[in-house]
Amino acid sequence: MTYHIKRVGVIGAGTMGAAIAALVAGTGIPVLLLDVPPGSLTPDEEAKGLTLSHPQVRNRIVQQGFERMRKARPSNLYTERSAELITLGNTEDDFHRLAECDWIVEAIVEQIGPKQALMARLEEVRKPTAIITTNTSGIPIRIIAEGRSEAFRRHFFGSHFFNPPRYLRLLEIIPGDDADPTVVAAFRQFAEERLGKGVVICKDRPNFIGNRIFVYAGQVLLNFALQHGYQVEEVDALTGPLIGRPNTASFRLLDQVGIDVMTYVASNLYDAIPDDESREVYRQNDLTQRMVAAGKLGKKVGQGFYKEMKRDGKREFWPIDLQTLEYIPPQGTASVDALIAAARKIKSLPERLRFILDKAETEHDRGAQLVAAAIYPMMAYAARRLPEIADSVADVDNAMRWGFAHEQGPFQLWQAMGIAETAARMRTFGETLPSWVDELIKTEGRFYGEIDGQPAAYNVATGKLEPINRDPRAIDLAALKAAGRELFGNDSASVIDLGDGVLCFELHSKANTIGGPVIEILIKALDELEQGPWVGMVIGNQGPRFSAGLDLNDVGTAVMAGAWDDIDEYAALVQQTFRRMRDSAKPVVSAPFGQTLGGGVELSMHTAASVAAAETYMGFVEFGVGVIPAWGGCTEMNRRIIATAARNGHDPLKAFQQVFETIALAKVATSAHEAKELGLLRPTDRIVFNPDYLIGEAKREVLRLVADGYTPTITAKPCYALGRDGLAAARIGIYQMREAGFATPYDAVLAEKLAYVLCGGELSSPQWVDDVYMHNLERMTVIELLKDERTQARARHMLEHGKPLRN
Repeated sequence: MTYHIKRVGVIGAGTMGAAIAALVAGTGIPVLLLDVPPGSLTPDEEAKGLTLSHPQVRNRIVQQGFERMRKARPSNLYTERSAELITLGNTEDDFHRLAECDWIVEAIVEQIGPKQALMARLEEVRKPTAIITTNTSGIPIRIIAEGRSEAFRRHFFGSHFFNPPRYLRLLEIIPGDDADPTVVAAFRQFAEERLGKGVVICKDRPNFIGNRIFVYAGQVLLNFALQHGYQVEEVDALTGPLIGRPNTASFRLLDQVGIDVMTYVASNLYDAIPDDESREVYRQNDLTQRMVAAGKLGKKVGQGFYKEMKRDGKREFWPIDLQTLEYIPPQGTASVDALIAAARKIKSLPERLRFILDKAETEHDRGAQLVAAAIYPMMAYAARRLPEIADSVADVDNAMRWGFAHEQGPFQLWQAMGIAETAARMRTFGETLPSWVDELIKTEGRFYGEIDGQPAAYNVATGKLEPINRDPRAIDLAALKAAGRELFGNDSASVIDLGDGVLCFELHSKANTIGGPVIEILIKALDELEQGPWVGMVIGNQGPRFSAGLDLNDVGTAVMAGAWDDIDEYAALVQQTFRRMRDSAKPVVSAPFGQTLGGGVELSMHTAASVAAAETYMGFVEFGVGVIPAWGGCTEMNRRIIATAARNGHDPLKAFQQVFETIALAKVATSAHEAKELGLLRPTDRIVFNPDYLIGEAKREVLRLVADGYTPTITAKPCYALGRDGLAAARIGIYQMREAGFATPYDAVLAEKLAYVLCGGELSSPQWVDDVYMHNLERMTVIELLKDERTQARARHMLEHGKPLRN
């Protein structure tokens, strides 16, 4: 049977339930969100004369959960419009409506009794093909399903989302013994394709994979820090990006999760795993008990391991003293700064960790010892838990990467640092390893390898490497380059053969900024595309962002030298190259994702189509460095929005206002959906929810365009210049903004220059103009701005401090 999920029901409008509803609605699927009706009136309801039977009262709890979800930051919603797909109701008046749903997910209180009672009710209303899942983080799936029919159990399993579900990719699927494999496979495909999840299949063991290992490693590190007198700032400086983990590091992450939540999970685990040889690690320590008792629960209450304070009018985050529980001014990390500075020079994460861990063993370096406590116990415990919680090392690695944003999983790091060597070091550190690791070392086996050219991972249950199933859309650019598919490139960009006649122009400069070396390879790529046997090209990469925009250092040197002709010539070259890409007879498709800023937006916009990741944060931020978009960005925004409005008989002045505000206010879309609303993506551009598929789907779009007989749309005069009419309206708005204090004096100057370009200059009447005319205005204006000391001050401030100067 083929399963199609066209309508979803979510029961429980708490933090997770409402966020899951937002995630699903963001993909375009209608959601019914239910919660219990209240048992008593609020004082405000009593004052209004309402009763418990009033609809407003009946849906109060679900409405409150929905509103909390809408106000949360970062946003749970891809766009505010997707909230319209969520229908609210309660579990008494609207329960029957769940019969319309193809998937029903339970996200109520973590107690066995209420969950079992809810499943009994669901069995009465669900349609025969409906999939039922529970978002439990630790209650055994088999217990929740006790008493249910075989037909129900075949369609029932765990679906453990990680919070916030929009941003954390991990979805743990936990099939019960009776779950139908075809149903699980269908749901997995839906979760990966439509929800964009990285799915890991877990065994029905306490806390599954992610939380089982994460909580253990966190408890070990916390105990080590307390026993050896480390301070909060030292621990977080050592256990963040330095060792391949997010900026939240350790204590900031605990604040985000909630100290009470972590304490609760650890306590439950202690009771649930009597046979775990490391069970005592989960016993609550005195510190967290004291913090919970004192109400220092983390970010949700404004104080945990950190508390936001004001000093000399500036906001600071003061760490807690782990002995007194008092908040103290930041002390710095002088005791570990030398180690951190030396390690940061090593780009490769495994090599960086080897360097640090060498110092832990040979020099007993204080900082390195803490890193060892963060790395070795996690690796050893993960090995000891196989095959209890999973069979494949890949499932563990994926859980830690997708659920906790680790750069590499424990087994990936272990192999990269040397399996036998690292095992010996772990034992020196006091860790115990399972026999299967010793057998692997004896046979010179590996955690990861290849079978018939395909990636494979070690399966502990079978004792051998087994293929990792990969969707053909999950193209790995690094693997293609390693296989010799890179045609040419330099330190900043490469051109790769994706197969089927499709090229990929890959950015890999620092922050994927765009400077001379990038443009050099782009020109060569377009030459190759036009002259070679290729059908099209993808613009994309698989780094942390698409592009942070213009390389300020690249232009800064020329500004300091006063080489204005060189700057103008370079800008003209970029404009010409982008136009050439846009007008290519062979389709070029961009694949933006993550940060796509300034020049990165302009690069993406000058293509036949875009296939964007849902998590694309796109916007023109040039005002922050005192300039305006000058690589065709103003021209493209005019062409796409202002000219389209004029051509379709709509008000071009209103369209101009939209474009002006988007650029002048440096609006950055918080999703690809919002990028469409801002006009940075076309209405026809596709959005991909699974980032692993982005390059593959962009390649598919190239081939689709070719199959449809692609020809570029070239218009002789594609832009609509409002001239003086538009400038007059803009100047009134700029004056009002400055007088009201919303714009600084130089903001007003920049806004005037932007309006001048968007309106096509001081034309006496609105008229159609070509893009070369608009490009010349862009360049002329930017040269004027670059000569201004106020622009130069903004640029210097950005380079030195990483944030804009308001002058």
